[in-house]
Amino acid sequence: MVKTKAQSKKKQKRGVDFKKIRRKIGRKLAPPQNATNTEIKSKAIILPEQSVASEKAGLAVSKKGLTLKELLQQTSHHNAKVRKDALIGIRDVLVKFPTELKLHKLAVIEKLRERISDDDKLVRESLYQLLKSVIFPGCKEDNKGPINSLMMTYIFNAMTHMAIEVRLMAFKFFDLLIQYFPSSFLLYAEKILQNYEDILQKNKFYLQDKGRLKNALAGLVRCLSLLPRSSQKEGDSLSYNDATGASLHAFDLDLSNKSTGLSGVVKKLTDLLPVLVSCFQDFSPLIHSMAHVDAQSFDCMLLLLQSIDLVVRFFGHASGKNQDDFQNLPSSYQKNNLSTCDQSLSAVTFKKLWDEFPLSPVHCLSEKDGERYFMLNIVITEIFLQLSYGSELPPALLERLLEFTESSLSEKIFNGRESGKVHHEKHLIPLVAFIPKLIMQVSKEDQDGQEIKIENCKHLIPLVAWKYRILQAFTSAFKKCSPESSIKLACLSAVEEMLLPEQNCLYLDPKDLEISKHQITWISELPKLLVLLGDKHPLHTKAVLRLQLRVGQTANLNHLLTEEYGNMQCIRDFYCTYPNGTVSYGPFMRLPRDIQELSVCCLYYFSFLDKELLQSLASCCICHELEPFILPRIIEVLHSAYKAGHIQIADYISFFITLLSRFQVYPEKIYPTEKHEGKSNRGTFKSVVRSVCSWFSQIGDDVLVLQMLEKIVLDEISHKRPVDNIYGFIRLLITLDSKPTRLSEQTINRLSEVLPEYFLDVVNNIPEEDDESTKLLIRQTRHYYLLPCFFLFDRSNSLLNQILKVMESFIRGNVSSLLPHQIGALTKDHSSRILSIVSVLLLLHGDFKMQKLLLSCKTEIRNILESMRTLESSEDITMTIEERHKIRSAYDRLTAAVSTLE
Repeated sequence: MVKTKAQSKKKQKRGVDFKKIRRKIGRKLAPPQNATNTEIKSKAIILPEQSVASEKAGLAVSKKGLTLKELLQQTSHHNAKVRKDALIGIRDVLVKFPTELKLHKLAVIEKLRERISDDDKLVRESLYQLLKSVIFPGCKEDNKGPINSLMMTYIFNAMTHMAIEVRLMAFKFFDLLIQYFPSSFLLYAEKILQNYEDILQKNKFYLQDKGRLKNALAGLVRCLSLLPRSSQKEGDSLSYNDATGASLHAFDLDLSNKSTGLSGVVKKLTDLLPVLVSCFQDFSPLIHSMAHVDAQSFDCMLLLLQSIDLVVRFFGHASGKNQDDFQNLPSSYQKNNLSTCDQSLSAVTFKKLWDEFPLSPVHCLSEKDGERYFMLNIVITEIFLQLSYGSELPPALLERLLEFTESSLSEKIFNGRESGKVHHEKHLIPLVAFIPKLIMQVSKEDQDGQEIKIENCKHLIPLVAWKYRILQAFTSAFKKCSPESSIKLACLSAVEEMLLPEQNCLYLDPKDLEISKHQITWISELPKLLVLLGDKHPLHTKAVLRLQLRVGQTANLNHLLTEEYGNMQCIRDFYCTYPNGTVSYGPFMRLPRDIQELSVCCLYYFSFLDKELLQSLASCCICHELEPFILPRIIEVLHSAYKAGHIQIADYISFFITLLSRFQVYPEKIYPTEKHEGKSNRGTFKSVVRSVCSWFSQIGDDVLVLQMLEKIVLDEISHKRPVDNIYGFIRLLITLDSKPTRLSEQTINRLSEVLPEYFLDVVNNIPEEDDESTKLLIRQTRHYYLLPCFFLFDRSNSLLNQILKVMESFIRGNVSSLLPHQIGALTKDHSSRILSIVSVLLLLHGDFKMQKLLLSCKTEIRNILESMRTLESSEDITMTIEERHKIRSAYDRLTAAVSTLE
C-alpha cells in the first residue's frame, strides 16, 4: 500500500520560544511584570463656601432647593412635566413663606397667567389649584384693580383658543376670579356674556362633554347672580346655594370706563336668553331616553334653568318693576331698553319650556331621580311665576303650574312618589315665597265680576277654587314642616305678606270665611312654635315674634284676628312656668337682647293680659340673669297696656308690688361701689323704684291710690326684708303722700315700730371706715337710704317722737317693750347697738331741715343721752373697758351735736 505524502513526512522537532496562554473571553489581563505603576494617591481638597446649596442659605426655596424666581422661569419650560413641577414648587414656597406672596404678588400673577392657555391639561389644573388655594386667598384684601387687569386679558385670550378644552378651562378660571373679586364681572360684563353665548351657541360639545359644560355654567350662574334683580324673599337665595350668596344686588355704572353701562348688558342678555332655552331643549331627548338621570346631565340642566331664572329676574327688575333702583339711570336707557326687556320675556322665548313642563320621564324612576326632576320643575316654576308678573300665563300652563304647586306643597313629587322630607323642604323654599303672589293672581275676576275659568284644559275649574286649594296645601305644609327648618322661615314670611292689610290684596277679604279660617290657623301656630323653638334657633324665634308683632299691630282691622290674637296668651310658657311649684324659666331668658325686646313689644297688643301671664313676667323681672335694659322695657310696656285698658288695676298693682318686694339686690351688704369687686344690680333697682313710683302717681287720684296701697305697703315693710326693698316701699309711700300727711294714725304707729330697725340695718350694712377718702361716700350712701324717712318726719312730727322713744328702749334693753321681729336688734353687744343709734341721730342732725324737727324732740334726745350715761356707768351690766369707752365716746359726740340745737 502506497503511503500518502502527509504520512511519509516525518515530524520535525522544533524548539519553543514563547508559551501560548489560552485565556477566557472577557477576563481582564494581568499587567505585565515590567509595567510601571502610575497610581497617584492624594487627599481631597475642600474649599469652604463654594457649594450651590450654601449660596441659597436663608432664601425662600422649595423642597428641591429652587427659589421663587427659578420656579417662575421653569413655568415656561418646553417640557410639560417641568412646568407642572414648577407650579407645585411655587405652591410649596408660598405656603411655607407667606411673605413672598405679599412682596411679589403682581410679579407672580403676571408670570403665572401665561399658563391659563397651556396646552397640557395637568398644567392648567395645577395652576387652577395654586390660584384657588394660595394666591387668590392671599390677595383678597389687597387692591383688586391690578389683579383684574392682569388676569382678564389672558382669560379672554383663552376663551377664544382653538382647543375646546382650553376654552372651557378659561371659564373655570374666570369663575374662580369672580369668587374672590366680584367686580371683575362688572368691569367686563358685555364681553363675558358674549363669550358665554359663543361657547353655548356655536358648539354642540356639551352633549358629549357635560363635565366641562357644568364648570362653564356654574361660572355663568355666579356672574348672573351679580346683576341687580327683583326682590327676593329670605329663603329665596338658598335655592342657588353659594352662587347667589355673593350677589352685589347693585350695578355700578361708574365702576370703570371699560363698562359701557347697563344698556349694553341688556342687549347681551337679550341674545343670551334664547340660547340658554335652546341649550336646555337639547337635553330633553337625552333625558327622556335614559332609564335614569345621570348626574352630569342633571347638573347642566339645573344650571341652565338657574341662569334663565336670573336673567328673567334681571329683566323684571329693569322693566320698571323696581323703578326706585333705576331712578339714576339716563332717560335714553329707559326709553330704548325697557322695551327690549319686555320683548325678551315674550311668550315665544319660553314656548319650549312650556311644552316640557312639568318634566316627567316615561320610565319608572328611583327616589333620587324623582328628587332631581322635582328640583328642575321647581326652578321652571319660579321662572313662570316671575313671568306672570308682567303678563298672564296661558291657561293650560297655568293649570299645570297650579297642579304642580299643590302637589309639591302636599309633599309629593309630580309623578306621585314621596320625597325625602328634608330634601323636599329645601327646594320648596323659593316656591313658598311666591305663594302670596300666586294666590293674588288666581283671585282676580273678569270685568263683569264673574270668576275666570281655565278653558281648553283637562278640567274646567274656576281660578278662585284654585285659591282655596293652594291655601289649604300651604297651611298643611306650614304646620307639618319642622320648626327649625329653612322652609319654616319662608312660610312665616309668606304668612306675613298674606296677613298684612296694607298689601291691599283680594284674598285678605275678612268676609271670606274660608280665608279667615286659614288665617286663624296660622296665628294659632305662633305660640306653639315659640315654645318648640326655644332658644336653640334664635333666627326662627325672631321671625315668629316679628310676625306676631305685625299681626298685633293690624289685628284691630279684623275682629276674628283680634280674637285669635288674644287667645295667644298661652305664650306665658315662653317666659316662665311653675312645674311642681318651682320656677322654671322659659327660652325668653336665654335669647339675645333684641329678641327679648321684640317679645316684650308684642305684649302691648294683647287685648287682655291675665294674672298668670303677669306672674310669669314678674318672675323673669326679678331674675338676676335678665338683661338690665329689658326690665325697664317690660315695665314701660305693661304701663302702656294698663293705660290702654288691657290690664286690670288689681293685677297691675300686684305686679309692681311683687317686683318691689321680691327683687333681690346684690351684693346683700351695701358697700361703696368702688370697693366691691363684683357686679351690682343696685342701680337697676333704683331705676325700677323710680319707674314704679312714677307709674303709680299716674294711674289715678293719689288719695284713692294711697288708700288702696297703704295697708299693702305697710305689710310689706313689716316683713323682715332687705333695706333696698324697704327703701322702695317707703319711696312709694312718700310719692303718694302729701304734707301734712295723709297716713292714718294706725299707719304712723306701725311705721314707728318698723323704721327704727330699718335705720339700724342701714347703718350696720354701711359701716364707718377710717379711710378719709371713703367717709364722704359712706355718709352720702346712708343719707340716700334715710332721706325718704326724712320726708315722713317732715309731714308727721309724732312719727319722729315715737321713733326716738323706740330707740331709747333699744338702749335700755327693755325687751318686753319690743315686738318679736325687733328683738334681733338686742342680740348685738351694747356698745355696737348704741353706736348704731348714735350714727342714725348724727345723720338726722346733719340734715338742715331735720335740725328744725329735732328742736321739738329735745326731751326724747335728752332721755337717750341719759340712758347712754346710765348704761355706761352701770355696774349691773357686764361690759369690757373697751365697750364702756366706746359708749362714752359716742355719748360725747352726740352731746356735742345736740348742744347746737339749744
